[in-house]
Order: sequence, then structure tokens, then C-alpha cells
Amino acid sequence: MAPRLVTIDNVLLAGRMPIMNQHSSGGLMIILGTFIVALMLSQIPLPRIMEWWRPEFVAMFVIYWIMALPQRFGVGSAWIIGLLLDVLKGSVLGINAIALTIIAYGTLLMHKRLRMFPLWQQAFVIFALIVLNQLIFYWLQALAGTKADDLHFLIPAVVSALLWPWVFVLLRGIRRTFKIS
Repeated sequence: MAPRLVTIDNVLLAGRMPIMNQHSSGGLMIILGTFIVALMLSQIPLPRIMEWWRPEFVAMFVIYWIMALPQRFGVGSAWIIGLLLDVLKGSVLGINAIALTIIAYGTLLMHKRLRMFPLWQQAFVIFALIVLNQLIFYWLQALAGTKADDLHFLIPAVVSALLWPWVFVLLRGIRRTFKIS
């Protein structure tokens, strides 16, 4: 048997640490950074008239990262981001978490198909997923007795679908620039 060369790769593999983990913390920090931006965008003060026109940035970012990297970002990550969103919005703890978890699961089920769609078709799916997110959120809020609104809550789904192509291109550019995989 030939002697085996000792390389850094062999040492890392012997230590049960995959080589890919060398770069994963950097990629994880970029993904977390995008969610910090999304959480900030969800809290920017808008005039009262414009409140209904705010896109669901957090939900769109969850959908993108599950679509792009389902092995790194999944339903559990969406749950944690949803809890952070609940804390930031001051809503009943768990409502955003449940809504984001359900759309994350739906995205995870069809992420391979979604990747194949052109952006305009993806925008229709994003519309449906954001409508589902909004319906679950407002239904759970009604059950908790905190809000009772009319159908204005569906406007963010339309705005999110219209913004999806730009959000997709921006996040894909970030993912490719920082070589996140």
C-alpha cells in the first residue's frame, strides 16, 4: 500500500470536518446580512397611506434562499426569522413564524420547479405564496383577537410579485459575488 500524503484536505477530512465548512461561515454571514436588511426594510416608517403598499421583503428573501440553497436554508431557519419578525413587529409571538414556515415548506416542495420558471412565472408563484403568508398571518391575528381588517392586506402580495424580478436578480448577484453555495 502506497503511503498517503498528508495534506490539509486529508487532515480536515480525518477530523470529520468537511472542507466546505471553511467557507460556510462567511456564506452564512452574508445570508444573515440579507435578512437583517430585509428585517430593516420591513420596519422602515412609511406614511399611513403607504403602509399597505409595503412589500413582504422577509417572505421574499425566505423564498429566494430556500429556492437557491435548500440544503443551507430551510423550514427551521424560516421559523427563527419569523420569530425575529414577530419580536420586531410586536405581534403575537409565533404568528409570523408559522406563516413563514408554511410558505418555506411550500417553497421547499417546489424549489426545483421554481428554478426552471422564467422570472415572470416565478412572480406569479411569489404572489400566491405571499397571499398564503398574508392569509395565514391575518387569520391567526383574528383568532388572537388583535386585528380585523378588510382585503387591503393582499396589496403587499401584488407589490411583492411586481418587485420579485429585481429582488431575485439582486440576491442572485450577491450569492454569485460571494460564491455562496
